[in-house]
Amino acid sequence: MFSLGRRLAGWAVHVYTASGSVLALLIVLAAIDGEVVTALWIGLVALVIDGTDGMLARAARVKETITWFDGARLDDIVDYLTYVFAPVVLLWTSGALPDGLPGYALAALPLLASCYQFCRADAKTEDHAFLGFPSYWNVVAFYVVVLDLGRGTVAAVLVVCSVLVFVPVHYLYPSRSKTLRTLSLALTAVWIGTYALLLVQYPDVDGLVVAVSLGYVGYYVAVSGYLTLLARRRRGAAGTPVPVDAAS
Repeated sequence: MFSLGRRLAGWAVHVYTASGSVLALLIVLAAIDGEVVTALWIGLVALVIDGTDGMLARAARVKETITWFDGARLDDIVDYLTYVFAPVVLLWTSGALPDGLPGYALAALPLLASCYQFCRADAKTEDHAFLGFPSYWNVVAFYVVVLDLGRGTVAAVLVVCSVLVFVPVHYLYPSRSKTLRTLSLALTAVWIGTYALLLVQYPDVDGLVVAVSLGYVGYYVAVSGYLTLLARRRRGAAGTPVPVDAAS
């Protein structure tokens, strides 16, 4: 039996996670008002909450203290709002998408692809990686705004990333993946710093800061490729027949 304090701590973590839904609303409202930088600042707060609530949930042992409440489902709902829906609204209101039917189609791609991503039973693998592009549309929206990407480039990125949702690549989960975990956490912290610095500098961003920020993206892609290779090797080893002599 857990103490009242322990149960209250569990509820506090759930409220902390749920606060992301309010942040999603604030992102949408800021986007509608044309406050692009404000929307991205709020998105950064949502990122930090999402990056820390799992650690807090495990520390508070929420699965044991509040057994009837599904924190994972709550997390998925909030993540869809802050990582998918709100960023797509920001892309729309900022003029990054073309007018008319092509714009509607491009906006629909992340929304629909991420519906699939968030409903996959195997979206998070046993080795604590994401399977398929992990719907980081908030990151996409950040770079679209900060780098002032053209509509053609934005369209290509949206199409490619939407397709990658369905490609079984193992993507790095910085706070959970054990491979290079310390380095990944340190570099993620640096990337968050560049995110904030670029928003402070916007619209006259420093090329060096941009390079450091994109360098992390390159690291993320490289490690994700390595994790995919490791997963394939494990599957291959597991499927290798045992020689008769070795089994006897």
